[in-house]
This record gives sequence, structure tokens and C-alpha cells, in this order.
Amino acid sequence: MKTTHERVAELVESVGTWYEKPGCLASGRMTAELYPYTSMFSPIRVNRLTIKNRLVMAPMGNVSMADETGRPSAKMIEYFTARARGGVGLITSGLVPVSHGVDPTVTELGDLSYFPRIDRSRSVFAGWRDLAERCHAHGARFFIQLTPGLGRVGSPECLINKKKLPVSASWNPNFYMPALPCRPLTDGQASRIIKNSGQAAADAKAATIDGVYLHGHEGYLLEQMTNPAFNRRKLGAFADWQAFGVKMIEEIRRRVGPDYPIMYRIDLSLALEETYGERMDAVPSLKKFKGGRTPEQTLEYMESLVKAGVDLFDVDLGCYDNWWLPHPPSSMAPGCYLDVSRIVKERFAERKLLSNAGLPVPVVAVGKLGYPDLSEKALRDGDCDMVMLGRPLLADPEWPNKAFAGRVADIAPCIGDQEGCINEFVEGGHPQCAVNARTGFEDILDGSELAPAAVSKKIAVVGSGPGGMQCAVIAARRGHDVTLYESRVELGGMLVPGSRPAIKFDIVNYLEKLRHDVKTAGKDYKLKVKLGEAPSAAELKRGKYDAIVTATGSVQAKPPVPGIDSANVRLAVDVLRDPSLASGAQKIVVVGGGVVGCETAYWLAHELGKDVAIVEMLPAFMKGVCTANRGWLLHYLEERGVALYNCSRLAEVRPGSVTIRRNVHRSVPDPTVTWTPLLPENVENPFAPRIKSEERDEELPADLVLLAAGARPDDRLYRACVEAGAAPDIRNLGDSFSMGRVLEATRAAYAVGTAL
Repeated sequence: MKTTHERVAELVESVGTWYEKPGCLASGRMTAELYPYTSMFSPIRVNRLTIKNRLVMAPMGNVSMADETGRPSAKMIEYFTARARGGVGLITSGLVPVSHGVDPTVTELGDLSYFPRIDRSRSVFAGWRDLAERCHAHGARFFIQLTPGLGRVGSPECLINKKKLPVSASWNPNFYMPALPCRPLTDGQASRIIKNSGQAAADAKAATIDGVYLHGHEGYLLEQMTNPAFNRRKLGAFADWQAFGVKMIEEIRRRVGPDYPIMYRIDLSLALEETYGERMDAVPSLKKFKGGRTPEQTLEYMESLVKAGVDLFDVDLGCYDNWWLPHPPSSMAPGCYLDVSRIVKERFAERKLLSNAGLPVPVVAVGKLGYPDLSEKALRDGDCDMVMLGRPLLADPEWPNKAFAGRVADIAPCIGDQEGCINEFVEGGHPQCAVNARTGFEDILDGSELAPAAVSKKIAVVGSGPGGMQCAVIAARRGHDVTLYESRVELGGMLVPGSRPAIKFDIVNYLEKLRHDVKTAGKDYKLKVKLGEAPSAAELKRGKYDAIVTATGSVQAKPPVPGIDSANVRLAVDVLRDPSLASGAQKIVVVGGGVVGCETAYWLAHELGKDVAIVEMLPAFMKGVCTANRGWLLHYLEERGVALYNCSRLAEVRPGSVTIRRNVHRSVPDPTVTWTPLLPENVENPFAPRIKSEERDEELPADLVLLAAGARPDDRLYRACVEAGAAPDIRNLGDSFSMGRVLEATRAAYAVGTAL
């Protein structure tokens, strides 16, 4: 029988090639074969609390959703109310620090915070009471997630703004700027955080919040204190790496009594050594973290936590330094951590572990479980006791209600790009969603904007990418007479080539949902679809439309170099549409290291077995892409031997080869670094070395050259319509207005569709 460590190692090893396992892709489809979902919608008891179903809303951080004093605002309350109304059984908040005054990364100047607070003063309590009661009104339970702080994964700006070092369990490098050291907490400061946790829990109970939830995974400060990878203290009360967590639970239990639920989030393993192997000895900032908590030690620690008072766990893998593991991107497997929850359930059953309430301790599964059949099967098979949904509930707050009613085809699926949710936090925004324009704006978009239009109009929408399809459907549902034009023979625009790689199965689901919406709107409302038609401005003018919406996408860029029009040069998107275009080529050079270029390269190397190189002008690949999605792709491109040339540009194309002009100076950064993220452009890193130039030409073999070097808006139809006065109202949205992502297209489609 395999050990727990061996099972975890195998799981991590399969993260880059999971789709090769039979049946894995099928489990990520939005099907309803197991309906009715009897297990998913059965009640469960946690301590003295009964939760109506087995669905848990994950703690998606509520950054910038509270007032600057930390009091939950109308934005935050309406955001959670929408999910409670949608039918989820248990809602958990994003992290709420209890270490203000100790961890300088959680508090901003002026004692303000972009995090919600429950510790500031009684002035914040009313917001929490309102939030809890709004959830209760819809039959949902609400837990507040408390965190001792961020520690080494907090913003390094505290050094510049406050002249204070970040904190950690020991002297550890800051995640964002490894050259910046994080000082150890004193025993007194650690004890103060423990006391603060007990007070916050007591305040939460008084605010009618149903339970508290400790944020003990992913390398945040609680993990830093309770994992020997980070806690290398030799003396004092917290040299025992279990002590901080156990004492915190004991203090909370003392303050709230025996009947109040306590939940704990933990990773079974940081999986750093399994991820990086020999690099753990070569990279200074990783070398410190060798000897982390083993899966077996984690299981022992979890038993200690249960004895101290924990009632419920959710379990995953990874930390910030392999960020894709605790934040699974679109490219990771459906139900990627069901093996982890099963390991914990087996251990608890073997030890006959009971909570202080005398009940078996439930285990919540996490990680890409937004597929109703997969979640139901996990519960029926005993892989877990509850299912946690984070991003799926941002994509569709009504996910539970629709699943309960068997309306799976109507569920808006998460596409896993993490641009509207996680990346918004990094860039200074608040939770949003690429496929749901209302997420994070429930306080101002209450549904009234979707009411039937006062006057029915004749509308043309040209282009059927995500923006065009959504705009057409919204306008039709509001009572307009809509014609949707698409120049190709199928709906979808760039989603069609974007869904080609196996790792883009979430885009397949999304494309099917959009097409389903168009088809349904065509039956129930006045929406006509004309495929294979690209009307001119004159033709649209003759159609006498009241409004025209152009969503005509973009024009792919071609670098102006010798040989660029050769027969062996293709657009990456064209090869994704028609893979036969690459059938005769073995050595392929992809020009452009953005997300399209890197995903294409991964597909070519992993699925088609090609020898691939990527050429990128910038110092970093996939700049601006969510750290988790970017890190996953870079790690597994390197693993498959894809050559990554940064600070390089295409100079010439010849039959059988290309010439690239490459900066080979030693100051050029290593493009394969995934253990340190790219900083937002407005955050200056004073420790970053200046890149110097030492260029030389290099020749690369190339049977085929694929261009993914960016694109520009194709607004020709829009400008022609305006010049011709083709309609009284002419709008332009999506990439034909400004190059963006599904996130921007969805926002624009909703805004235009509700304004027409």
C-alpha cells in the first residue's frame, strides 16, 4: 500500500498531464447524468449547527468590499446575499485579519484597511450583524474567516510606507521581494494574536455569525507559525510548530464555549519539494523552506486541532511559492484535490476521530468542483462530506438552485482565468467575475436594469464572440428585435480556437453555455442568427436598424521582418482552429509569449508531441496574467522542454529556420521563475537589477512559425457605420473597441445590452 507521502507526490507529479488519464476530461463537463442530486442537497450537522445542504461558498477574499474602517459595506452585504439567495448551505467570508498593530502588511496608513475588520471597534459590528441576518433570511449559514495575518506573503510596501519589516515565524524572505527579509514575531506578539483571535470569535458569535473559520493554509502567517518550512524557531513558546495553532483553537474554544462551530483550512502539504525538486537546493529563497510539514505530520497536527476544538476541515495542497496549487487555474484537473480529502477522511475513520461534540469530523473537498455531476459523485463515493465552491458561485450565484432543479445547462460555468477574482486583488480591485458582470456590483446592479425596454427596437449585433453573444441575448430578453451576425459558420469568435487545447475544457463549457443562451433566446424572444454573413455598413444601413452594435474582434499582428509572408508562417489562432496545418511540422517556433502563445506552445508540446520554442520581446512571459495561471503554464512548459527566449525578437524567417535577436546579458531574468511573482507596474522593486543589453543573433530550426504577437482592435466596421450614419445609435464593444479579455467583453456586453 502506498504511503500518504507517495500518494501526494503522485498527485503533484500528474498536475501537468492529468488530462491523459481516461475519463478526467469527461468529469469536467456540465452534465446532469446524476440528477437528482440527493447527496449534495442532504443536510449535515457541524457541532450543534445544522446546514441545509453540502455546498460551501469558499472564502474568496473580500478585498476592498468593506468601508476603509473595515465595516462590511452595502457592496459586501449584497454580494453575499446574492449567494445566500442562490441556495448555498454555508457561506464563508474572505480573510479577516486579527493582527492589526502586529503585522504591518494588513493595515494601511491612517489605520485603514482594504480588508474587512471585526477587531477595530464596535462601529463595525452592525455591518457583520446585517450580513449574517441577510444570509439567514435565505436559509444559509455564515462563517467568518479569521487570519492571524499575511506575514511573508503580505505587501512589501509596508517597508516604504511605514518603515517596518514584514513579519513571519522566523527570518524568511518576502514572497514578492525575496531580497526583503521578514522578521520573526516575538512570543509576546504571537500571544497577542492568539488573544485577538479569541476576542474576534466572541464578537462574531455576538454578531449572530454562525461559526469561525481559521485561515491556516497556503503559507499565510498561521501556516508560517505551524509549518517547520517557515518556523525554524529554536527557543520559546512557539518553537514547537504545532503550538501556535493549537493554542489559538484553545483560546477560541474558551471564548465561544463548546457548541460554537470552528472550521480550519489547511494544506496537506506545501508540495514545494515535489514541485521544484533539485531547485530546492539551488534557489536561495526556496532552500530555506526545505523540510516542510509532511502529509503525515499534517494529519497528526489535524488530530491535535480536533482535540483542541476544531469541528470541520477543508484541505488542499500548496502555497504562494507554487501558487497554482492552492489557486487551481483553468488548466488544472476537475476535482483536482478529491484524493486529498479522501486521504484525510480515511485517516479520521481509521482513528475514529470525533469532535468535542462527539461527532465525526466532516472534511470539505476543494478545487475545481463546479461540475454538478462530479460534486455529487464525490459525495456519494465518500471522497468528502461537503463540497466547496468559490469561483463557480462568482460565475453563477444561482448554481445551487439551478442544480437542485436540474437546470444544469443554465448554469454559467467558471472559466478559471482568475482575472476578475484573484487578479483584481493584486491590481487593487475587488472581487469580480469574467463571465458575470454583476459579481461585485450587486449593490448597484440589482436586476432592475434587465427589465423590459420601454420601446422595442430593431438591433443588429455584428460579431459572435462572448461580447456579441451576451449583448444580443440581453437585448433580446429585454424585448428588442435582434439580429446576430457572424462571418464564420459557427458562433464563438476567439473562444473557438481558445477552446482547442485539452486544458481549456472550461472554455468548452462556457462556449456551450453561450450558444445555449443564444438558442434559447431565439426560441423565447426575437433573436435571429445569421452565420456566414459579414454585413457592410451600407447593408446595415439598408436594414433600417434602430441600433447597431459592432463586436468584430481584432486583427492579428505580424512583425515587419523579412520572410514574414512565407508559406511556413501561420497565425497561432488559425492552427488552433485547424490543427492539420501543423501536421507536417516537428520543430515549431511560436512568436509571442503572451497567454495565447504559451497555451498554444503547451498544446503543441504536450498533446501533439512537437519540439517548441517561444520567442518573447519582454523580460517576462505572460505579463499581466494571473500568477497562478502564469506559473502553471511556465512550470509545465519547462517540464516538457519548451525553450523560452525572453528579451528576444524575431529578426528573419527563412525556409527551415528563423533568426532571433536575443539579449544574452547576464542581467536578463530567468524566464522560468515561478516561485516569485511579477509585481504590478505601479509597485517599484528597489532590489530589482537593471537589465543591460548585449544582443546577438541566433538561428533556431523551424519547420513552422506561429505568430501570437498580439493584435489590434478591428474597428473598421464601426468607423464605417459612423461615417455612413448607418443607424441612430451605434455602439462598439469587446476587442473591436479595446483589446481585452472575457472580463472586459462581459462588462461591456452587459452595459450595452441593458442600455439599448
